[in-house]
Amino acid sequence: MCGIVGYIGNESAKEIIIEGLRGLEYRGYDSAGMALVHRGRILVRKESGKLANLESKITKKEFTGNLGIGHTRWATHGSPTRENAHPHLSADGRIAIVHNGIIENYLELKAWLIEKQGIQFRSETDTEVIAQLLGIYYEGDLIEAVQKTVSRLRGAYAVAVVAADDPDRIVAVRKDAPLIAGIGEGRNFLASDIPALLKYTRDVYLIENGEIVVVSRDDIKIFDEEMTRVKRDVMKVTWDADAAEKGGYEHFMMKEICEQPDGIRETLQRRIGEDGQIKLDGIRFGKKDLEAITRIYIVACGTAYHAGLQGKALLEGYAKIPTEVDLASEFRYRNPLVDEKTLFLCISQSGETHDTLAALREAKRQGARVLSICNVVGSSIARESDDVLYTWAGPEIAVASTKAYTTQLVCLYLIALYMGRTKGTLSEEEAGRIIGELMALPEKAAETLKAEEQIKKLAERYYIKEQIFYIGRGADVGTALEGSLKLKEISYINSFAIAAGELKHGTIALIRKDTLFFVMATQDALYEKMLSNIEEIKARKAQVIGIAKKGNKRIKQICDEVIYIPSCADEVAPILGVIPLQLLAYHIAKLLKRDIDQPRNLAKSVTVE
Repeated sequence: MCGIVGYIGNESAKEIIIEGLRGLEYRGYDSAGMALVHRGRILVRKESGKLANLESKITKKEFTGNLGIGHTRWATHGSPTRENAHPHLSADGRIAIVHNGIIENYLELKAWLIEKQGIQFRSETDTEVIAQLLGIYYEGDLIEAVQKTVSRLRGAYAVAVVAADDPDRIVAVRKDAPLIAGIGEGRNFLASDIPALLKYTRDVYLIENGEIVVVSRDDIKIFDEEMTRVKRDVMKVTWDADAAEKGGYEHFMMKEICEQPDGIRETLQRRIGEDGQIKLDGIRFGKKDLEAITRIYIVACGTAYHAGLQGKALLEGYAKIPTEVDLASEFRYRNPLVDEKTLFLCISQSGETHDTLAALREAKRQGARVLSICNVVGSSIARESDDVLYTWAGPEIAVASTKAYTTQLVCLYLIALYMGRTKGTLSEEEAGRIIGELMALPEKAAETLKAEEQIKKLAERYYIKEQIFYIGRGADVGTALEGSLKLKEISYINSFAIAAGELKHGTIALIRKDTLFFVMATQDALYEKMLSNIEEIKARKAQVIGIAKKGNKRIKQICDEVIYIPSCADEVAPILGVIPLQLLAYHIAKLLKRDIDQPRNLAKSVTVE
């Protein structure tokens, strides 16, 4: 979602803030801005569009200062215009703020500010109400003004504030939106995510919900809601900054697609010992614990939800525990049956997904044990879970998730296998067979990537299609959904994914000559049924591209073309089967000249409802 960067030190702030915002570009944005405090004044520059537009406005010498805040905005309230870009100023221009999140009661506050305080608003945003409230409450004590302001806010926010007559500190506050403070020497930082600061520091404080942080040149002070000083351990960032660079690839997305063999290997090797036993990073589920669980909820959004669909079959198949998969955005609003016998398993790449985090809190409130799968160490979801299993995929920068998805699947296999063996519902021999299949996946994923040239030619042939269908059965349904989502996300082509058996229940009416289908046929147990579906589609003169395991020759006789993945067990086929669909989406988007890493209207970390 939106990105926040703050800096105070002895150097010029504008270059450091721009560099920090550049580190957050992967979140997605449609405008950017900056405020500097200089000689008792607040100087503001902001522009719609890319960071380059902002950079062109900050080159003049008079735009300077050693204290500042910057922001990249993804429009929610109000269109992506210069007026709606952050920072926003108080009515007297003495206070500037940047904000990540959504203020749910902003209309009520805005009406009060207009009618009772005579404030004239300059933007359409919910954020400006924060700046105007601060202007009213500020009487020389910036922290007190922040406290009074946030006491009136409902919603999610990370807010950073500077004042013209308080040139030695930045005050920030966090509720349900990510915020960190970076530690330097003679300079300190604020940001909404670690990549913003990697060029300058690897030592950070993770700011918790309800906390206020005061950042000065030589100190970072953290206070709780009662303004009691909080002692916080320093988190050392250990992953390499080079992981956030393209490394010679044209786009982050392609780099991350190609990193999947390594991500799968890392995620597996850290958890499977030489004796073949699974160790889940200190997570303990004894046999009695598992027998006491009456229901598992897997809750996630988007790509993570598609991983969850695969996880349901694994948990029910191996651990024999009834499992439901739910969209996080719907979970809280349907009064789910949650109690102390429920395991709540949430999946999130960023660990900051607002809907998933809110569902997690509701599940905990009702007594559930929370296990999370995420990719970001120290993220909100990770910190608020009872147990966490990290996907060791490394930083994922492109908005469209690829390596996070396949490593999420690996984690679900590990959890399901561990539970099945612990509970005694899965034999040692069967578990060993599946673990063997998993350990072979890194090499097979690398082999699957070799189909890129074939897929590139298919993209050249079909990229002009206005709609594309994806179908499959069993485990292939989730893969079809994920492939369709990838295409929509980065190419903007209208695509549909359905279970193949549902074709005749309505969707078949949409098939006409030259309609394009990508048919997943990687499940040996359902292979014959998929061939029948293909015949049904071809009878209506549609075009069919099949995805199947090597050695399955009959499918080639009835499809226009077949993309083969290495032979593997049905259970692990979804990890390999999705890779051709990722490559296809990438090459179609490239031919259409789309912004692949930052597709329109999308953000990497969705921190609003």
